[in-house]
Parts: sequence; C-alpha cells; structure tokens
Amino acid sequence: MPTKAAVPELTHPLAPLTSNEIASARQVLADAGLLPETARVVYLGLEEPPKEAFSGPDARASVDRVVRALVHDVAPRVGPRDVLVSVTAKSVLAEHRLDPAVDGQLPVLDEEFPLVEQILAGDERWLAALAARGLNVADVRVAPLSAGVFEYPEETGRRLLRGLAFVQQHPKDHAWAHPVDGLVAYVDVLNSSVDRVIDLGPVPVPAESGNFDDPAVTGPPRTTQKPIEITQPEGPSFTLDGNLLRWENWSLRIGFDAREGLVLHQIAFRDGDRDRPIIHRASISEMVVPYADPSPVRSWQNYFDTGEYLIGRYANALELGCDCVGDITYLDAVIADEFGHPRVLPNAICLHEEDYGILWKHTDLWAGSSETRRQRRMVISFFTTIGNYDYGFYWYLYLDGTIQCEVKATGVVFTAAYPGPHHETINPYASQLAPGLGAPYHQHLFNARLDMVVDGPANRVEEVEVERVPIGPDNPRGNAFTPRRTPLRTESEAQRLADNRKGRVWHITNPNSRNRLGDPVGYVLLPEGNPELLAADGSSIQRRATFA
Repeated sequence: MPTKAAVPELTHPLAPLTSNEIASARQVLADAGLLPETARVVYLGLEEPPKEAFSGPDARASVDRVVRALVHDVAPRVGPRDVLVSVTAKSVLAEHRLDPAVDGQLPVLDEEFPLVEQILAGDERWLAALAARGLNVADVRVAPLSAGVFEYPEETGRRLLRGLAFVQQHPKDHAWAHPVDGLVAYVDVLNSSVDRVIDLGPVPVPAESGNFDDPAVTGPPRTTQKPIEITQPEGPSFTLDGNLLRWENWSLRIGFDAREGLVLHQIAFRDGDRDRPIIHRASISEMVVPYADPSPVRSWQNYFDTGEYLIGRYANALELGCDCVGDITYLDAVIADEFGHPRVLPNAICLHEEDYGILWKHTDLWAGSSETRRQRRMVISFFTTIGNYDYGFYWYLYLDGTIQCEVKATGVVFTAAYPGPHHETINPYASQLAPGLGAPYHQHLFNARLDMVVDGPANRVEEVEVERVPIGPDNPRGNAFTPRRTPLRTESEAQRLADNRKGRVWHITNPNSRNRLGDPVGYVLLPEGNPELLAADGSSIQRRATFA
C-alpha cells in the first residue's frame, strides 16, 4: 500500500509554502489593493533566503518567510506587477510595475486557453478559412501557443498567443491526430481581438484515428506478461521528517515550485559523524522546445515550457501501479491558483527506492575470491503535462555518491499535415507518422540550475578533456593520451559545449578541502552529449535560449 506523507509543519526556512501561508499572502495582497476582480496571480512562490541566512540542515525557521507574487490584470492598460510579501510580518515589502515590452510577458493563464478559441469563433476570417476546408467551428480545437519574440513591431509589449487548429470529431476524440494545416491565427488575449489570420490554403486533414485509449484502434491488450511484484516487507529504507529526506548516507530537503516543479535543497552525504554538503539547490529551471519547420504557419514555434507555462502548476496526481511501482510514499504539493487561493496538487511527488543491478563486481583469479555489490537508488519524481507532451522529472541518489537527473519525454508529438508520395517534394522538416500525418522536427533542451557547495562554498570549476599525445621520443608507439585541465574562472569562460569526442567533463572542486591523497575533493559534471540548439545564429530563439 502507498504511504501518504503528513503535511509538514514549518520547521525550516526552505520548507515549502503551506496553504495557510499562501492564504495569508493573498490577504496581504488584497488588503494592499493589489487584487481587484480583474487581477490574476500568475505565480506565487517562496522567495528563498540566501545561503548565508542559515547554516546546515538543522537550521530553524528564524528568517522572514517571504513570497514573490506575479500579478497580471486581465483589464487592458493596467499592467503586471512583481510583488514581495512578508508572510511573517503580513506586509508588502516591495512592489514593482513590469513593462511587458522590456520585461516580457507573464506566463500563460489557464483561462486564456479556452479564450483563444472563443475569440476566434467570432472572427470572420477564421470562420471563412474553416468553411473553405469544410469544417464546422464547433468541431475545431485551437491550441493556444506562446507567441515568441519576433520582428513584428506592432506586437511589442502586447499579450499575444498564436493558435493552431485541430479537428475533434467527437468529445473523446484525440484531436492531435487531425491537424488543420496551412492556417494560423495571432490573437490578442488582453483585448480579445485577432491581429491576423494566415491562410495558405486548404490541406487535407488527416483522417486516421489516434485514439490510443480505444480498443478498436489499439487492438487487444497484451496477455503474455507474468506478474512482477516489488515488495519491501520491512518498509522503505528512507525516512521523512517534514520535508527532510534521509536515505542511507544522503540527506536533502524536498521543495516544490509552481514554475520549476521539484526543487531539492541542501543535498549532503554523511561521512562519519558529519554531513558533507554537495549542492545547496538543484532544479530544472527552464526548458525550451524549438521547432524546425520554417513555413509561415509554423516558423514561430518555440516554447519555454517552464517560464511560459509553469510546469509545476500542471503536476499530475500520480497513481500506484502505473506511475509509481513498489513501496511508495507520496507528497502533496501546494501552490496558488490564479486567484491567489491555495491549491493542493495531490500525490504530486513520488518517493521510492529501487534495485539498480550491479554496483561493483570482481572475481580475482589470484586470490580465488568473488565479490558482488548490488546498486540501489533513491528516486524522487514528478510528472507534468504541457499540452501534447508529458514530462517525467526524476532525481536519483545512488549508494556510491552519484546524483543524476533524468527527464522522460512522453505523451504525443505535436502534429502537422504531411504531404503524401503524390507530392513532388516530401516535407524535409517533419517525419511521417500515418497517412497524411507528420510531426515537425524539434528539440527538447533543459537548463539545470545547480548551486554547488562541495564541502562548502569555496568551489572552483575545471574543464577536463582527454588529449592525444603525438608520436615522439616519449610516446614511440603512439598509444599515449592524458587529461588536460583548463580552469574556468568567469561565467563567460564557462559558456562551454559538451564534446564526447574528447570525453569533456567538468570538475567542481574545493581547494580548501582535501581527500586522504591530498587532492581537492570534488564532483564531476557529466553531460549527456546531445545536440546543442540547432536554430541559426542570430535567430530569435538563439537570442532567447542562450543556455541551450
């Protein structure tokens, strides 16, 4: 049976916001006149105290609890605000009006999703484009998509979404299988107006069903699998005290943010009688999904799912048996809804441990010994749904001191019409999925925020890569190679790319802390080696997603 962790009391400055704290912050905003009927709380989250405000995992709630609220007003010409609220003192600490032309737009609101479809349902150009395709507006769903930043001066500072259409043949139909191609609309959601409708002419709407939950489409379920049961008769090996997790020699604090989702604080490893700090804060702070189709209908497609849609806000309620298997402990997450009220996300976080095969093994012919050690890992995860995509974020802690983050991209791909073999040119920017149906090429690029404190804050970074040694007097057979270390002293120097050809990694070390061999203690950052952002230099997405 799964375990439901108790709602933690406030015992630490980095404890997640409680429902009472969110309600209190909302009341402060309302009392200050910052929440009229037209106001929407786009984001509300803990303003984390600096590392210097406390020390060690046993620090208590001795600092002011401050939240940051981003407030949007659905009434035109009011403008957004960035507000800091002290929950402890029940007062507004700071209020700053934002200029969308300079600061950018606040994230997309839930209520703006159906609003785009409603606005377009009254636009004659949109209705004419659907009629030319033989489509009824009642059967058309519109995906409300972040607009990006492009060369249209009339769009500067305006709250725009771009809409692509899909046919939903009945209420249970998965519309992603039926894209309406050659058509896009630019919608001003603040003024409820349509800037433009781009119609390149009718393209056949793919007809094949994509209803993966319909047995008539998917076929009979698999019957060949025998049961696998994962049990821990004595319970899990980890303990949870509020948001403080302890497992084997690991300790850390689990947080959750409406924008980033999982946030891990004060990750430490126990060595003898002391907890040695490794990471103060770890999260996936942004992700971008740039698309490769240069057509006028799709050339603008690129989404910052974290910053523009808030991945934490859409955390799934996880279920035992499919989402999580084994001896599971669930944690609820609490965020603010768009009116500032506390909203509980049930079973948002899954905690469990799992066997992970062989950690180490050796059979020694001289000594006649054979030894094996099993690997086990602690798993901290959540799943979120952003439109067509579902993302699972998994943080792993291993017995040998390894920390790993894995993102599982699933769901369904964003679709487009795909010209069949009767066309002269096959679309070079998409893959064919089904007759007439394609998926534009795209990337998923993630930004990991890692505030390292390896044995303390005095950390430095070195780039380490393998270097061939040319044939010469010291290398007569040409077999030699050796590591080359390059200190990265500034942020500009540290803007580096992965390079698997050279085995490039980065060492984060503490020169003030030495191991028993006299070398600085450290961690190695191992990149996955995926392609960098492939959009052209000078493109809008290159300028906005410099982390990729």
